[in-house]
Order: sequence, then structure tokens, then C-alpha cells
Amino acid sequence: MEALIPVINKLQDVFNTVGADIIQLPQIAVVGTQSSGKSSVLESLVGRDLLPRGTGIVTRRPLILQLVNVDPEDRRKSSEENEPNAWKNERLYKGVDGEEWGKFLHTKNKVYTDFDEIRQEIESETERISGNNKGISDEPIHLKIFSPHVVNLTLVDLPGITKVPVGDQPKDIELQIRELILKYISNPNCIILAVTAANTDMATSEALKVAREVDTDGRRTLAVVTKLDLMDAGTDAMDVLMGRVIPVKLGLIGVVNRSQLDINNKKCVADSIRDEYAFLQKKYPSLANRNGTKYLARTLNRLLMHHIRDCLPELKTRINVLAAQYQSLLGSYGEPVDDKSSTLLQLITKFATEYCNTIEGTAKYIETTELCGGARICYIFHETFGRTLESVDPLGGLTTIDVLTAIRNATGPRPALFVPEVSFELLVKRQVKRLEEPSLRCVELVHEEMQRIIQHCSNYSTQELLRFPKLHDAIVEVVTSLLRKRLPVTNEMVHNLVAIELAYINTKHPDFADACGVMNNNIEEQRRNRMREIPSAVPREKMAGGAQGEQEGGTGTWRGMLKKGEEGQGEDRHKQQSSVPASPQRGHAVNLLDVPVPVARKLSAREQRDCEVIERLIKSYFLIVRKNIQDSVPKAVMHFLVNHVKDSLQSELVGQLYKPALLDDLLTESEDMAQRRNEAADMLKALQRASQVIAEIRETHLW
Repeated sequence: MEALIPVINKLQDVFNTVGADIIQLPQIAVVGTQSSGKSSVLESLVGRDLLPRGTGIVTRRPLILQLVNVDPEDRRKSSEENEPNAWKNERLYKGVDGEEWGKFLHTKNKVYTDFDEIRQEIESETERISGNNKGISDEPIHLKIFSPHVVNLTLVDLPGITKVPVGDQPKDIELQIRELILKYISNPNCIILAVTAANTDMATSEALKVAREVDTDGRRTLAVVTKLDLMDAGTDAMDVLMGRVIPVKLGLIGVVNRSQLDINNKKCVADSIRDEYAFLQKKYPSLANRNGTKYLARTLNRLLMHHIRDCLPELKTRINVLAAQYQSLLGSYGEPVDDKSSTLLQLITKFATEYCNTIEGTAKYIETTELCGGARICYIFHETFGRTLESVDPLGGLTTIDVLTAIRNATGPRPALFVPEVSFELLVKRQVKRLEEPSLRCVELVHEEMQRIIQHCSNYSTQELLRFPKLHDAIVEVVTSLLRKRLPVTNEMVHNLVAIELAYINTKHPDFADACGVMNNNIEEQRRNRMREIPSAVPREKMAGGAQGEQEGGTGTWRGMLKKGEEGQGEDRHKQQSSVPASPQRGHAVNLLDVPVPVARKLSAREQRDCEVIERLIKSYFLIVRKNIQDSVPKAVMHFLVNHVKDSLQSELVGQLYKPALLDDLLTESEDMAQRRNEAADMLKALQRASQVIAEIRETHLW
């Protein structure tokens, strides 16, 4: 069991070298109000004057005090047991005079045999960090005391709890000290030594109050009652020491400290302990063997050993888990670069491969939160672009009046016998032109996704790039430039696809001919219905002429279909012409171009029929073109943008970046990355060392 405390001391030394508190080691923290006698208790445990003394706040930084019991006959052996790598420094101990000495972590291997020097070093180190006013710091001072007169212990002396700022102390000094104390005692592996002066009421003990906040059931709190000799005449601490006032599970131990006068008169600790024993025998004879500094030291030693034994299995697991985590972290940071040329080529190739794999959907890291890469491009083609095209109304922005006006404009100065083809072409081109904007937007969306893939590859696939920020920026620049160069080419192609459709209106298209045939049948049916209503006075010639028109229309052209129902044309024409002079500007020449057809005017039967036929034809032809565009635009984008970038990315990156002049600059690691790798390596080394230290404990030590 005695071997357990040196093991924890070793672990503390191991982790102190990396300055980390990720492992919560078992230790004893001394808590109490200012001037309650905390430092005096520690000095009594050490048996020497080594701590700064005085009134007011003296302890302004945590002091981690490791007491190491040594055999005076074999210092070298003891130093090896309690100090990793101490065999390298054995020469330091050969010339040590005296049987007790101390060492600070911040002064490395310097040995202090004069305890006054130790006190001065604590004072100067405190002032170096905390300043010479009354401020505090949470950065600890590590001190090791080697002595044959101490028991193996690890204690933490903390600043005393205070309420009112004094001197130059900040206004929130109480809060600062409280947070510092809680930082240490919140550790579930920490035993709390709550120090309270006997000449104050235990019920008002700040030390017990703060201990109870983190240790509600009191399983790791030991109370120490100081200044038993300073109680008012006629009072004693019997009830307190018996645990009748405030019961504490680990017990209450009373001690008698040296007074300030004793300290000023250089009364040694050994004499003080003798006087303490005499006082306890005289005042509390029945409790003398369970109180006093010697009993406190043995109790703390026993508690710490048992506590370490209980914490050790969990501590071992925690160290192993952290070692595995830091091993993985160090692996992700990569090794320092030896062959820069090979590394650069490897990184470029890996990025290009990952970029292409992300598009193909074969990347190692597949997103689960959103679509990315090729899947998103597919979504753009068939969902975003497809739905946008389908939502485009074939006759959007085209009113019946617009159609009628186009028909009139296409006839020129002569009244038309038939609906002019020019009006159909004019109107259908206007509608087809509307497909260009969503097509160009599709190119833009795919281009944006190709840009996003760069970031995706940087974040997930090739983490090595994060080590070299300049290389990362250069790769992003090259790929962005390549995409930028391909964008106008792709846009031009998509623009041409729409221009091709506008260049030639193919009314002989099979689908369009079929649509005309269906419309012919519908109109023929409507005509028959009308003929049943025609009076017998209508000449048969006109009817025959209509039949002839039908016959022409049945050949699959739409010209014949537009001739149907020419009967009554003269009458309709007369109505149209008679309606024109009805202008408010009577007496003036009227220009058809200046006088729009009134919206409210009811269209004649022929006008209505002409408009209806044109609209149907436009819709039919528009749907054919839309189908073509919906099919050809994704193909054009894939060929001119996506596939081209995939095929030329590797050669573009190598051509732009794989140059001897750029090697050193591109493969310059970020300082942050180099520092993190070193920190991770140090921490891993410490964890592996800690794991070895724990592994050295034989099972028999635990029981």
C-alpha cells in the first residue's frame, strides 16, 4: 500500500511536464478561511518551516506539496523510485548535505537543502505570476520534499476563503478564490481537508460549507480543528471533536499550531509538536491519541492510500482510453515531410481522385445530412431544372389579344383569307425563348455544386491538406480557375441549344404532326356540329369548299386546318372593319398599329377560332421543344463542364503546382498544426509513461 502514493506522485510529475489536468489524480486539498491555520497544519506535517507566513492573504497560488519518505541511507534509490529518469541526475544527490531536501518543478533539477531558501522561492514565484499586490493566480507551484520524517502524502495548499477585498485586490476576489477552490475540490478523486479554527463556531465554517457543495454526503471530507489552545476560558472543543456538533464521515482531528510569536521566536516544529502533545494530554486526555499532528499525518496517509486504491482501476482505464485517442489524433496530423516532391504529388493526386470520386458517388466519406457531389448534380438536373421547366406555362405571358394582334400584324396591309404562318412562328419563338433562363440557371447551380465539392474534399476526404494551408489555397485556386474557364463555354453551348430550337421551327416533326391530326379531328367534330345548325339557305358550294379544306387539312399539315370555317368571312370582315371607325377621334385617319384591340370587345367566331388554333399549335410545339431542352441541357452540362473538369483536373493541378520552385512554399506547415502535433506527441508520451507507471504496480499493492 505504501507504494501507491509514490505512484501517484510519479503520475503527477508525468502530467506536470505537459501542463495538462485531463487526468483527475487522487490528492488532498486543504481548504479553509484566511488565517485559519492551513499553512501551519502543512508545516506541522512536513516538520519544517517552509511556507510563507504572515497576516492577511499569504497563500496566493495553489501549492502542490508532495511529501516523499526517504531512507537516509539510500537517497539515490529513493530518488529513482519517486522521480522518473532521476538516475540521469544522480550526481545531484551525491553532494547533498543533510537528510532533508526539496525540489521545485519550475527550477528543474535544482536541490534546496535550506528550507528558508524554499520559502523565499515560493514567495518570489508567487510574486512572479500573481504580482506583489494581493492578487491570486490559479497556476500551481509544485514542490517536492524528501525527508525521512514525513509520511508519503500529496497535498494542495489553496488560498484562504476571504470575504472583503483588501489593498489592491480586485472587487471579485471572493468569487475568484471560491472558483479556484472549487476547481480542485470538484475532482471526485480529491480528499477535502476542511480546516476550521476552534475559536469560531463550527456551524459558520466556510470550509465545511464549500466542501459540502461538492461532497454532499461527506464521503471524502476530513475536518481539522486548529487553534485548540486559543479557545475562550471556560470553553472546550470536546463536543466538536466527538462529532456531536457537525458529524463528518472521515472524522474530525484537533491540532495545536504555533502562534505568530512562536514563529517570530523561531520555535521549531518538533518542539511545537511536543507542546501540542502535552496540551492534548492535559486538556483532552481521553481524545489525545486520536488528535494531534502525528495522528493527522497517519490518518491522511491511510486515507490517501485507500483512496488511491479505489481510484486506480478507473484511472488506468481513463489513461488507456486517452492514449488511444491521442494516438489517433497524432495520426491525423501526419508525419513531418521528408520527401517534399513525392508528398506534393501524392496530395495532388489524392485530392483529384477524391474530387472525382465525390462526383461519381464512390468517395470514402459519404454525407448523411445532405446531398452532395454527383447526387446533388443529379437532383439539380431532374428535380430542380426538370420541375422548373415543367412549371413554365406554354402560353405564359400570352393573352388572346396578343395572339389576335400577332395574326393581324402578320397579314400586312391586305386582309388575310387564312391565318398566316408567320404569326405562329413569331409567337412560338417568343415562348421557346423563355426556356433559356432556367437552362442557364441550371448551369449556374451545377457550377456552384462543383465549387462546394472542393470544400467537401478539403474537410472530409483529404485532411492532410489542412496541414499545408498554402497548398490548400493553391489547389482551391486552380480548381476554381478551371471551373471559371469552363463556365462561359458551357453557357454558350446551352445558349446555342435554345438558339438551335429558335433557328428552325420544324412543323414536320412527327410529334407535332400527330398533334395536328388530333386537333383536325376535334375541329372537324365541332364543324359537323355547327353544320347541323346551318340554315338551308346556305349555298352548298361553301359547304363543299369547307369539305375540301378538311381534306387538305387531313394530310398532316396545319395550313388546311386553319382554312376551316371560312364561311361567313366576308361578314366577319365587315364587322371588323365597321368596328374600326368607332374611335373617339372622329374625322382623323386611324392606324391599326396605334389602336389596340379593346380587351372588353367580344371576339367574332372566326377570331376566336383562329386564336384557339394558334394557341393549340403553340402549346403542342412548345411541349416538344421543352422535352428536347430538358434532355439536352443536362447532357451539355455533363460534357462541357462536369466531365471536362473530371478528366483534366489531375493534369491541371500537376501542371500548375508541381514545380520545384513552389515545393518549399506550398508544403510549409501552419505553425498551429506543428504546435498541435508536438502537443499531441508530448501528451501521448506522458500517457504512455503513466500507463507504464500504473502497470508496474503489482496486484499485491492493491490489497
